[in-house]
Order: sequence, then C-alpha cells, then structure tokens
Amino acid sequence: MEILRNYNLSKLNTFGISVNAKFFVEIKEEGDLLELFSLPEFKNNKKIILGGGSNILFTKDFDGIVVLNKLKGIEILEAPTKIKVPTGVGNDDVYIRAMGGEIWHNLVDFAATQGYWGIENLAFIPGTVGAAPIQNIGAYGAEIKDTILSVEAFDLETGAENKKKIFSKEDCGLGYRDSVFKNKLKGKYFISAITLKLSKMPKPNLSYKILSGYLEKNKIEIKNPKNISDAVTSIRKSKLPDPKILGNAGSFFKNVFVTKKQLQTLQLNYPEIPYFEESEIIKVPSGWLIEQCGWRGHRAGDVGAYEKQALVLVNYGGANGEEIVNLANVIIKSVKEKFGLELIPEVNIV
Repeated sequence: MEILRNYNLSKLNTFGISVNAKFFVEIKEEGDLLELFSLPEFKNNKKIILGGGSNILFTKDFDGIVVLNKLKGIEILEAPTKIKVPTGVGNDDVYIRAMGGEIWHNLVDFAATQGYWGIENLAFIPGTVGAAPIQNIGAYGAEIKDTILSVEAFDLETGAENKKKIFSKEDCGLGYRDSVFKNKLKGKYFISAITLKLSKMPKPNLSYKILSGYLEKNKIEIKNPKNISDAVTSIRKSKLPDPKILGNAGSFFKNVFVTKKQLQTLQLNYPEIPYFEESEIIKVPSGWLIEQCGWRGHRAGDVGAYEKQALVLVNYGGANGEEIVNLANVIIKSVKEKFGLELIPEVNIV
C-alpha cells in the first residue's frame, strides 16, 4: 500500500473534473485498511471514499485523503454469516456476497447469468458495489433495498479498535436514494462488502412501462433474469451518454415526490404530466420537468443538459465543477418558478 501526494482525480470521477487530492491511496485488501488507519496522513486529514466516481462532483482540489475502494471478489454463500436470517427463507433463496470495489454491473451480470433473480432491473447502473447501499440505487421499479441482507463496514473514526461492523438491512435506513450512510453516518464508514438475498425462482419485475414496452416491442420472451438485465442495459445505453466519451454522473437530480393534491393541481395546467405511483408515493420524473423548462440539449460553453435526457448534466470537455453546479442551480430555479417543485441533486457535491 502506497500513499501518493497531489494525485490527480480526473480519471477517477465520471464527470472528468481535473482536481487534485492532497493524499491518495488504493485499498486492495481488508488488511490494508487496518494499516491505513494507523497512518498520520489518514488520521489527521479529511477523508473521501471513492468507488467508481459516478456519483460525485468535485468543485475544487480536495485538501485531505482520497481512499479508493479496490476490494474484489464475488462468492455464493451456503448461508449468510454474522447476520440473523429473516423468517420465510426457503430453499429457493440464494445468498451472494460481493466486495465493495467490484463494479456493480459485473455483480448484476454474474447473478443474472447464474439465473438468480432480484437485481436484474438494476443493470448498467454505474459505480461500485460499496456505493450501492449508500445511494440505495434503484431503477425500473427496483431498489437494492429489495434484496440487501447485510453490509460490512469499517469505522473510519475508531479504525482497527472497532474492527468490522455488520449492518442489517434495517440498520441501513434505506429510503428513496437515501440511507444512514448518506446522512447520520455520512463519511464515517468504509463499506467493504455486502450480502444479497436473491431467488432461484422466476420473479420478473415489469412494473415500469418503459421496460415492459421494450420487451413487448422487441418480442423478447422472459426465460431468465439475463433477458431483463440485457433489456435494461440496452434502454440505459440508448438514453445515457458514455462517461468515457462525455463526462457525466448519470441522473443529476432525484425524481420529485408530490402529494395527490399537488398532482391534481399540476394536472390542471399540465394534463400530460407523467407520474409513477408506488405504495401511495407519487413521483414525477425530474427529467420531464427540466425538459418542459427548455433545458434538454442546452449547452453553455463546456457544460449542458444531455440532448437525449435532460436529467443528465454533461461536461463537454474542460469544464470545472463550479460551472456544472451553476447550471444545476439555474435549472433548479427555473423548475421551481414554473412548477413550484424543488429539485434535489442526487450527486454528491464536494
């Protein structure tokens, strides 16, 4: 393990923002963490844990230490360890433990190829396994909270003294694009691994019309979870720019929650407004709101809103983080003025 100084992070964040970290280190084994915790560069500085860098926007150099999670490994467990198994577990359930530095899509592809159901709707979401529970990633009617069983993490403040802690699903406080790791415990834990409970029995989730419509249009018969994960991948590729070509962090804003009364009021002026209703929660797509304000395809210098999806802010090359934040703030203001709704960034701004 080597600690580097003044390390450029442009290749470690999907916006491609060129900033430097005062200190930088890669963690490839859990043992590296225990060594790291004792070093002054770690103990005496602010800390950021990076995975795929797909949900972060740097606005300036980071005067602290950036720790890159490179822990790798995926294994099928006979039974979960160190966590109470919930009632109702049957012979059709299967447990997968994945290390935090694994690419999330690789885990989805592994599970789908094995014929295990539960995370196929979450295909092609950028980022790493360790970041997934922090964000409670979700797409096409599914969230990681539907399958997660436990999270393994190291306390960044007490370090080796407290060793590893196992968080149950309930401990994680998972909500819409939210978790205890995003608020109360933000920046306090290094997630080393997660365990998921998947199923060998077919459980296709076709609640989103975009997905079911794609399958129907392309006459795809669902025989296994790979059929769905491949479909989701194709849909996402058609809508989202490749960050290797055009810097972005996927959806920049969360979708907006509204009450039934608010929705009815909006429908008076905008009868075509799309919405999704899940367990009495009504969500309005932020991309539609932004598009109605005329932002889709808008470009100002090196920043803009993607031409195929207004929810995605992009770096056309050479932009800095402040320019992207400024565009985001103008978009937030315009949506507020037109619809009376508040957009909330999904991206972590540093």
